[in-house]
Amino acid sequence: MVFVQSDFNKFIEESGVYGFFEVPIILKSGRQSNFYANWRNAVEDVYLTNKLADYLIEFVKTNKLEVDTFYGVPEGATKLGIITQDKYAKQCEGYGKGTHVLAMGRAKPKDHGAAKDKFFVGMPRGKTIVIEDVTTTGGSLIETLNGLKEAGVNVSAVISLTNRMERRDDGLSVKEAIEKLGVKFYNLSNAIELLPIMYKKLLPSDKVKEAIEKEFEEFGVEKIKLVK
Repeated sequence: MVFVQSDFNKFIEESGVYGFFEVPIILKSGRQSNFYANWRNAVEDVYLTNKLADYLIEFVKTNKLEVDTFYGVPEGATKLGIITQDKYAKQCEGYGKGTHVLAMGRAKPKDHGAAKDKFFVGMPRGKTIVIEDVTTTGGSLIETLNGLKEAGVNVSAVISLTNRMERRDDGLSVKEAIEKLGVKFYNLSNAIELLPIMYKKLLPSDKVKEAIEKEFEEFGVEKIKLVK
């Protein structure tokens, strides 16, 4: 199967990932925003999580990315990482006992034990693709990547389910910041493409529309125009 962007965008539209707020919320990055991209509802559903894992595997194969281990960033992408790894391993030639690790990171490291046990319940092995649910400035993702590097994990790429397409305070996009670390960055979707679709579907107020357009003028990689 080949990854088709329009199909994945439709999947997002139907999965309740995007939403709007009259009163801005505080994002994990510390910034305020009148919209969110929240994958939590999707990954609480077995069917949707399995579909999402299929899209990830299709994306990797379509882009000819090499991978031995899928690793979900704790805790937002942990379940997705496990399910994607399980499905991917079973599709590999020679799959069997000892061929693939089922990796999972600890949200909080243990205060004792070997490094692989302090930070992981199953340490990633081989070429590792890190899965993140949403990227804004990439601060927490960079912390995760630095920790993986210290543990000796070979991170070959990062895949974000949704890139909010914002610039950091240093002027870099998330993609630029991650690739400065020597890690390729990809996103399965981005806010520039999805916000106009979700705006027409959910029809938030003009106040919300103006706030989002102003947000992208200040922080966005590109400007955005929302039209009903």
